[in-house]
Amino acid sequence: MNNAHLIDHPLINHKLSIMRKKETPPPHFRALLREISMLMGYEVTRDLQLKPIEIETPVAKATASELDGRKMCIFSILRAGEGLSQGLLDLIPTAKVGHVGLYRDPNDLHAVEYYFKSPPHLDERFNLVVDPMLATGNSAITALDRIKRAGAKNITFLCLLAAPEGIKALNEAHPDVQIYTAAIDEKLNEKSYIVPGLGDAGDRIFGTL
Repeated sequence: MNNAHLIDHPLINHKLSIMRKKETPPPHFRALLREISMLMGYEVTRDLQLKPIEIETPVAKATASELDGRKMCIFSILRAGEGLSQGLLDLIPTAKVGHVGLYRDPNDLHAVEYYFKSPPHLDERFNLVVDPMLATGNSAITALDRIKRAGAKNITFLCLLAAPEGIKALNEAHPDVQIYTAAIDEKLNEKSYIVPGLGDAGDRIFGTL
């Protein structure tokens, strides 16, 4: 679906199936999300640029590789994005972290910003924006609008689940942003929840059901 990439891996699919079960408790849900985010992180960072460096092993001098340019930035869309960002930080502990605080207006479902904080030099970084659910796309679009206004150019969006409606909306609003997801579900229901989905990710992460 245009810029959408499905990360199809047996371990991810297995862990996601457990997360979908309504009886999976918050501690187990959080741990699985952290594990999946690390697995997805390997794929989404595949094209990071490297540069050669000279090192010395215990045996001999050698030419090796390290990441080129400024450290990447992981943007967490609050609050549920924290569940993905923690696993990615386990994988890339030197990454900078930005936050976009949004809540969904219950009347028109539009995303309303209440907080934004980012590191400098976003135009020189690989910016990975994370939120477990891409449902209507409103929150993701609003977050990407704000991050671009702050100077970011190289942006990728990472989510656990996506609905076709959300992918379409995000592609139309930000055709330059690549979308990576572990599953593309059937549709949105009348309350704009992903079907079959896994419920409200934030509530299941933090136990606020």
